[in-house]
Amino acid sequence: MSPVKHRFVQLLNRAQRATQRWIEGRPEAWEGISAAQVGLLFVLRSRGDAAIGEIAQDLGVAPAAVTNLSKRMQAAGLVERVADASDARLTRLQMTPTGLGAAELSRSALADLNGRLAAGFTQEELQTVARWLAQAAALEVALPRD
Repeated sequence: MSPVKHRFVQLLNRAQRATQRWIEGRPEAWEGISAAQVGLLFVLRSRGDAAIGEIAQDLGVAPAAVTNLSKRMQAAGLVERVADASDARLTRLQMTPTGLGAAELSRSALADLNGRLAAGFTQEELQTVARWLAQAAALEVALPRD
């Protein structure tokens, strides 16, 4: 019997599109914010406050992307800039009460999605999936630069 040939890239792309459609089908959970903004809010929720570089590293994006995103979020009242307690030259971001409310709505919707994705799998299987996805995400770091 020949080994099964998995089409991981196709399956990963289909899964991404399906989860994106699921998310977009629940606009009430996002309160007018984007998935990228939700990611930034989740970083701030876990850290309390963070510098642009810290957020960029956590999200796996360029600091310039976080700077642009944070400006839009600041204008929307979701985040505010605060001085770093130990280095006056450094600015940090923290959530506003509006941002915290948006993060809570999003967290609830994503908890539902995560529950649906995990249904029927053992913890061991889910650990393998998480490890595989982390490996896929690490490919970007390993890519050669021209």
